[in-house]
Amino acid sequence: MAAADSVTVEIADQPIRFDTKIAVALRDDLQSWQRLNVTAFLVSGLAATMPELVGEPYQDADGTAYLPMFRQPVLVFAASKEVLTAAHSRALSRVVPMAVFTSDLFSTGNDRDNRGVVRAVPGAALDLVGLAVYGPRNAVDKILKGARLHE
Repeated sequence: MAAADSVTVEIADQPIRFDTKIAVALRDDLQSWQRLNVTAFLVSGLAATMPELVGEPYQDADGTAYLPMFRQPVLVFAASKEVLTAAHSRALSRVVPMAVFTSDLFSTGNDRDNRGVVRAVPGAALDLVGLAVYGPRNAVDKILKGARLHE
């Protein structure tokens, strides 16, 4: 048992590098409240469908429990409408998990209507204001080509 604990400690002390990437790309003309809202909605889709992305629950020194969060960083990018459209196409061709947020979702107020406004538009015609992708680091980097880290 001591040897196993020793290995665990050695591994725990090493920096963690993920082979995968969680990334959100937001249209660069959104208002602040829209950027925050879109990001929250997009990452909820990844967390809800990919439980392996979520780590263990948190607990403070007093024993108060907190909800778990993603086990790895989420990178947020800014992009033009054209870059988002291209990223959408590249994500589809690479078959990576993707969540989308269209401009029509700002005019709805519930999940049923949200799904309806997306369903009403062909994929190539979606007016994307954001998307979230998860996959191998290199694939995500290629999908988001042209986007820049959000400031």
